[in-house]
Amino acid sequence: MTGIADKAPRASFTQTLAVYLQRRVLVVMFLGFSSGLPLALSGSTLLVWMREAGVNLGTIGLFALVGTPYTVKFLWAPLIDALDVPVFSRLLGRRRGWLLLAQLLLIAAIVFLGACDPSVSPLLVATGALLVATASATQDIVVDAFRVESLDESEQAAGMASYVAAYRVGMLASTAGALFLVSGLQGLGLPYHRAWTVGYALMAALVLIGVGTTLFAAEPQKSRAANAAHAGENTLQRVVDAAIGAFSEFLSRDLAFAALAFVVLFKFTDALSGAMTAPFVIDLGFSRNEYAAIIKGAGLAATLIGGFAGGFVARGFSLPTSLWLGGLLQALSNLAFSWQAVLGHDAAWLTFAIVAENFTSAIGTVIFVAYLSALCRNPLHTATQYALLTALAAVGRTYLSSGAGFLAAGTGWVWFFAICALAGLPSLGLLAWLQWRRHFDGLTPGQK
Repeated sequence: MTGIADKAPRASFTQTLAVYLQRRVLVVMFLGFSSGLPLALSGSTLLVWMREAGVNLGTIGLFALVGTPYTVKFLWAPLIDALDVPVFSRLLGRRRGWLLLAQLLLIAAIVFLGACDPSVSPLLVATGALLVATASATQDIVVDAFRVESLDESEQAAGMASYVAAYRVGMLASTAGALFLVSGLQGLGLPYHRAWTVGYALMAALVLIGVGTTLFAAEPQKSRAANAAHAGENTLQRVVDAAIGAFSEFLSRDLAFAALAFVVLFKFTDALSGAMTAPFVIDLGFSRNEYAAIIKGAGLAATLIGGFAGGFVARGFSLPTSLWLGGLLQALSNLAFSWQAVLGHDAAWLTFAIVAENFTSAIGTVIFVAYLSALCRNPLHTATQYALLTALAAVGRTYLSSGAGFLAAGTGWVWFFAICALAGLPSLGLLAWLQWRRHFDGLTPGQK
């Protein structure tokens, strides 16, 4: 098949490891922590607080809607591509100016949310959570654009691996870390609501890690050049051009729609099985605490190691070869759950199955995001195009996997996870076709 033999430049193990210590990669890693931190503060951690405060389950269920900004963030991404932030952008550059603004707004939103009382006004809490999600989604838009524009081709995979690892650490800090912190503050004698308020304030203080990183980082050269080239243009026209140009520029490329279909389908195998993993484990007779202990312990470690392994794979092989490896591994890992269904209540095998799934999923994620980054090469549209691509990638998780429960009920667990493995085949078929049509020419280092 044409293109299969294409190879990325090989690097020694020492060179591969050294790239993780590059200043630009370290900056992306710390920004990853700042991006991962706020997600649970408007999600799972907040829901624990609300339930403990006596909020009814119906109201709690509606709080899933506060995550909407994460799925529609491409709507305001053109503003970030086209406009400067007064004062901040003049001092720091466009990308860093937007980063600092988003982080300061995020700190204020988290503090405001922590000052609300779910038992008194769930509506006010919802407002605070929506503000946190909006500021967090805005930060994500800028961080993604910053990462794509600031890292060299040889650093993209390492940057994404570091970003994924730090993102998970940030999430752990705002889930288990926040809950332990609130319990500790109560143990010191603080009243219940005050403990939550102080806990959220301390979580807000952790965003200062991102603020410090923004001030330490350098504005991407690509962003500076694009901004200088369009200086003096009408503000409204720049926004319109950024919005229209981002879509038209991408869709004018050869095989654009096939590439978009591949973006939707690549992680579908993970999304389908992930939607039913927790009910499957409970059905087998495992307790909630047993499952949580495996997920937070071995599962988290496997995710972090898998993320860095994905960076090594992406740096050592060409982009299409890396996608083949990631796609095959994340699909085959579902078969471990099929065997779990045969074994039944076996904690050792469940640990292995979750480790295998998390490890291979992380490899696939890093390589997939390296591909998304390669698609966003125009500094005039980086934020908008990347936000759109990640929204499309969420289609499998949000919509295509919505019938997973009906499928599991109809087939049984053994065949359900076998079907999840087979669900990876459409994306691999598209990958083979895209490779045959030379879609990856020009996307990988060393190719024109």
